[in-house]
Amino acid sequence: MAYTAQQLITRSWYLSGIVARNLQSVTGDQITDGLALLNALLDFKQVETDLIPYWTYIELDLVPGQEFYFLPYIAAVESATFNIDTVRYPMDSVTRRNYYGSARVDNISSLPYSWNFNRGTGGGNFALYFKPEAAYPLKLMAKFFLVDVALNTDLTNVSLTVPYTFLTSTNQGYDTSYIEYLRYALAQMMCSEYGILFNPESEKILKKYERQLMFVEPPDLSMKKSTILNSDSQPGFNYGDVNLGHGWRPS
Repeated sequence: MAYTAQQLITRSWYLSGIVARNLQSVTGDQITDGLALLNALLDFKQVETDLIPYWTYIELDLVPGQEFYFLPYIAAVESATFNIDTVRYPMDSVTRRNYYGSARVDNISSLPYSWNFNRGTGGGNFALYFKPEAAYPLKLMAKFFLVDVALNTDLTNVSLTVPYTFLTSTNQGYDTSYIEYLRYALAQMMCSEYGILFNPESEKILKKYERQLMFVEPPDLSMKKSTILNSDSQPGFNYGDVNLGHGWRPS
């Protein structure tokens, strides 16, 4: 069943208490203001990515010798791998300081083994090292932006056309449970806009929804341990790897 943005805005005005249910009607100006606030709320989720519960599996081809890739509409990347034929190889996520501030040889094209993702305007900048020596298929688990809507947009069927060769789904429609969260968050914004206090009981429900959303898909905090005392452990890449093996090692 369709659930339009205008329905969400109208119900949010009633929830805010600014418009009295069954006693007042939402005016045209309030509908217009509500749409602007709703789109502002959706846009801010590009930064508040822990409250986006939707992950999408993406595939695209790397360009030989190219280190940097702009990914439109991508808000966050959790994991990255590449394929050689039918075998998938993992890459390590490194911090911005580690990636851009560490010593390296910049003119090597080989197997990419580390990556870094930074938000940019309209998407994000994905960087990898080594530069790929072939057009390996890159596979990402990522979160898309929540797109702006119009009054007649069906929130359960919001689609986003993106320039990627493979997606698990291009449908960015929201679950009814997520729409309910948006209703409470929008009502809170409306109260702030009018300079009035949001109902404390509604505030508690909003905080409860936020906590639950953050743990629908919690971040993976597992660690990979390494030690210099174990002779069986593999050390990191060194100049021998770079100049002789180009990223490959014998088994």
